[in-house]
Amino acid sequence: MGKGYRVSLYLGILSLFAIVISWVTGYFNLLAPLSVISAICIAIGLGGSSYKTFAYTAWIIVAIICGMCYPDAFLKWGELDLQNPWLILIIVQIVMFGMGTQMSIKDFTGIRVLGKGLIVGLICQFLLMPLLGYVLAVFFKFSPEIAAGIVLIGSCSSGLASNVMSYLAKANLPLSITLTALATLAAPIMTPFWMKVLAGTYVEIEFIAMCVQIIKIVIVPIGAALLFDALTTGSANFRNKMKVIAVVTIIWFFVISISWSWLASTLTINSLELVILSNFLIGAILFGYLFYLLNKIIPRLLKVMPFMSMVGIVYFTVVTTAASRDHLIHIGLFLLLAAILHNILGYGFGYWISRLLGLDRNTCRTIALEVGMQNGGMASGLAGVMGKLSTLGLAAAVFSPWMNISGSILANFWRKHPVK
Repeated sequence: MGKGYRVSLYLGILSLFAIVISWVTGYFNLLAPLSVISAICIAIGLGGSSYKTFAYTAWIIVAIICGMCYPDAFLKWGELDLQNPWLILIIVQIVMFGMGTQMSIKDFTGIRVLGKGLIVGLICQFLLMPLLGYVLAVFFKFSPEIAAGIVLIGSCSSGLASNVMSYLAKANLPLSITLTALATLAAPIMTPFWMKVLAGTYVEIEFIAMCVQIIKIVIVPIGAALLFDALTTGSANFRNKMKVIAVVTIIWFFVISISWSWLASTLTINSLELVILSNFLIGAILFGYLFYLLNKIIPRLLKVMPFMSMVGIVYFTVVTTAASRDHLIHIGLFLLLAAILHNILGYGFGYWISRLLGLDRNTCRTIALEVGMQNGGMASGLAGVMGKLSTLGLAAAVFSPWMNISGSILANFWRKHPVK
């Protein structure tokens, strides 16, 4: 560990002692700033230690503490509303694009040889987890929108964090990557389906509208990232064809921009929504090509994208926490307990169902991690574009840090106990 990281970690630990002293002596006005300082110092220190796999989770905890201690600072910056649906849409697309740059078209080639494991993983992911979320929401008797948020996080696909955990656990990494890719493609149908079936009594769910939103926030940015991968690894002939298509997309957007007022006044609402969705899909092509060109000029840009994804998820966490601070004060512990149960049951069912079906232990470990860990960024982004970040997105803000903590612990345990 470098000297700077060590100093930061020691400062964080000293700040924890200062928090205890302030509490005992009655200097409660010092608790908030000391908590923020301690969390930030510990997060920085962990980044340079042998426990750096927990650094990302530590920054999520920093976001939660900042949102709880200074909520007003993370709701508006001047005239900028940090809960604005369009701002959230842009940030979640950046998050998903950053995640997508860690994927490749080759991730889908394992479909032919990983058949049984893929089927078991997808069934557990999109059958068990939504049902577990619903059961826990009913058991704890949460308010309707918060209960719907638990169903939402359970209905989302797995995220790239599960791939990292499978890598750390020395499990079946090809299966993990392929499962995440397929679950992501299935999300635009499966997530709205379960939300309609299980959460339709809690909040109004429009199936088609939610499908469209998930396409916008997940499929479009990941599609752009996969196009970037194809341009990077593909032939010169393919790149030349994509260059022509990129020029055509620019012309398309120019025509759309000058004729938008006419289209808005002429088309029906459904037709206009179809045009907007088409623009997003076409925009994915243009963005993927432009990112390819920009990456050639700035090669380090690709390495920055995962960091941008992390920053985006921290943003969702701090804004959600700030907006729902009052809810968290009253139900935070119960929501955390629900997160722990949902997560651990996901690991358990994923592992033992796989074992009962005769899959090898490394495959079972992979499926356990894939089933137990959901895409919190997707859940937060979807809640945000629906304008319900403070309620529907609350479960994701609590579940995500816990999933990263438990996933890291489980992965490191399995790493130290490899399959013989």
